[in-house]
Amino acid sequence: MKFREFTISSEAKIFLGKNAENNDELVKMFKGKENIILHTVAPGSPFCVIEKLNPSKEEIKEAGIICASKSQDWRDNKRDIKMNVFSGKDVKKSLFAKSGTWKIKRKAKIIKIKKKDIEKEKKNSKLIKTS
Repeated sequence: MKFREFTISSEAKIFLGKNAENNDELVKMFKGKENIILHTVAPGSPFCVIEKLNPSKEEIKEAGIICASKSQDWRDNKRDIKMNVFSGKDVKKSLFAKSGTWKIKRKAKIIKIKKKDIEKEKKNSKLIKTS
């Protein structure tokens, strides 16, 4: 399956799932690895993986802006979006979990993506979609 792929300003690549099944495939690829994964606190978001190991806070924020902008929470509410930030080592799939649902083994860091940042990035089209 092909994922949505973006290049952020640092030239790091990020990958986003397109739907629940695609999210599963993406997380399976990075499960057990140290890559940073983002997902909105509210359900209905793509999982977003930063390909680069040890991304900076700014890279995480940029990836979060893209992920938040593709979420149902943003689509429905146009407000600040809370994002979970965790690593591939922190995820597990329960045996009977529905497609696109993953558990985080330990408490995720939560960041807030501001409404104005999402709107600014969408307006400026600074983010480059590569596929």
